[in-house]
Amino acid sequence: MRVTVVGCSGSLPGPASAASCYLVEAEGTGPDGTPRTWRLVLDLGSGALGPLQTYTALEAVDAVALSHLHPDHCLDLCGLYVALRYDPGRLRGAARQPRLPVFGPSGTADRLAAAYGMPSVPGMTGQFDVRQWSAGDPVVVGPLALTPQAVLHPVEAYGVRVEGPSEQDPGRSVVLAYSGDTDVCEGLAVVARGADVLLAEASFVEGRDTDRGVHLTGRRAGQVAAAGAVGRLVLTHLPPWNDPADALAEAGEAYDGALQLAEPGLVVRL
Repeated sequence: MRVTVVGCSGSLPGPASAASCYLVEAEGTGPDGTPRTWRLVLDLGSGALGPLQTYTALEAVDAVALSHLHPDHCLDLCGLYVALRYDPGRLRGAARQPRLPVFGPSGTADRLAAAYGMPSVPGMTGQFDVRQWSAGDPVVVGPLALTPQAVLHPVEAYGVRVEGPSEQDPGRSVVLAYSGDTDVCEGLAVVARGADVLLAEASFVEGRDTDRGVHLTGRRAGQVAAAGAVGRLVLTHLPPWNDPADALAEAGEAYDGALQLAEPGLVVRL
């Protein structure tokens, strides 16, 4: 399993990065037993659809998983709908390629339709097979098992634990933990526990951003990583107005394992 950072800017696209989007790839087999690469997109935030196409063909995406429905995590599904609906080389639905599974919170189909300005029925359901998360219940995308857990954010939100084959040793299972947007909570602890890699947001700065129940700071992300004994912590969702070095320094005060900042194009191999 490998993860490519497509976009890592927090809350909105920045001058050097799209908003949240991560491409997870793993080797497996298709229904006919033929070896193939499976591709999962974790979040598809504002500005991410363009750079995503530098890493994969859009028609090759097997599923999209949304942590929550804020625009910086889901808005570019509107552009993906257009590509799958009208591009002759990418058509999905209606006796063409099967509809693309989209996993998300309750109300995902209605929210996407509203964002595009279309009626909720039929909405985008000709191209997307929208499925609602159920906390703790895994879903399967090829060789990947995704388990969502409810986390602490002002809207319905989920962290996602992705389990799949190691790229170095395909017989071994590895875990990517994705925080989505959250403050410290039990759901995040469950997602992170024992993960090989924790991809954690670090939007807030200690001593400046005092609202709770919204985002992690670098220090709190580090504390979650330490408590969960994760193998590597990658900090992401960094707003354009923050200095990423501050988040890195805060996390390093609480976590002494492998630590790095997300940046567009970073590939993490598990």
